[in-house]
Amino acid sequence: MTKEFKLILATSNKDKVREIGEILKDTPFVAVSMRDEGFDPDIVEDGKTFEENALIKARAVHALAPDCYVMADDSGLCIDALDGAPGIYSARFCGEDSTYPEKFKKIFEMLKDVPEDERTAKFVCSIAVVRPDGSEFTVRGEICGVLHEKPMGDGGFGYDPIFYVPEFGMTTAQMTKEQKNSISHRGKASRAMAEKLKEELG
Repeated sequence: MTKEFKLILATSNKDKVREIGEILKDTPFVAVSMRDEGFDPDIVEDGKTFEENALIKARAVHALAPDCYVMADDSGLCIDALDGAPGIYSARFCGEDSTYPEKFKKIFEMLKDVPEDERTAKFVCSIAVVRPDGSEFTVRGEICGVLHEKPMGDGGFGYDPIFYVPEFGMTTAQMTKEQKNSISHRGKASRAMAEKLKEELG
């Protein structure tokens, strides 16, 4: 029987835990949230990049569980016509308590003078892992698309309903879990992370 390794995710977002758990299902790692482990640290994400913020979160939780593998991700929507905004501020865009429909409305107000075919954007995900010995690494995944003013689909979460992928002819919120995981920024970063960890474990 293959030995299992607990991978603590520095998040309380059940959607992320589920999504990453599905991607890790063929690895020796079992994803659990920091809240499942009884941790709820107050983490100040003051990094300037996705990588820096991911490392800040992973290090904070690893300090509470130094014998475990800890993973954190930082992801966001980067809109070309807005010089990469909202970027690392995607979750807090329009204010901490704003809804995603409110965020969508604000984005398209900012893009009102930008032609539809120039509303290009990408989802970026950086994953940081801190190993039991304290060493760490980061990986990144990206997916490119075009913003669709009318939200479509009820799958996924966050900005998925307005992120249209031309090759698939649908938003990431309209995709099946398998389709989304195969091409998503978090899927790509998670697989890169899983491959690296599997190689290290031999």
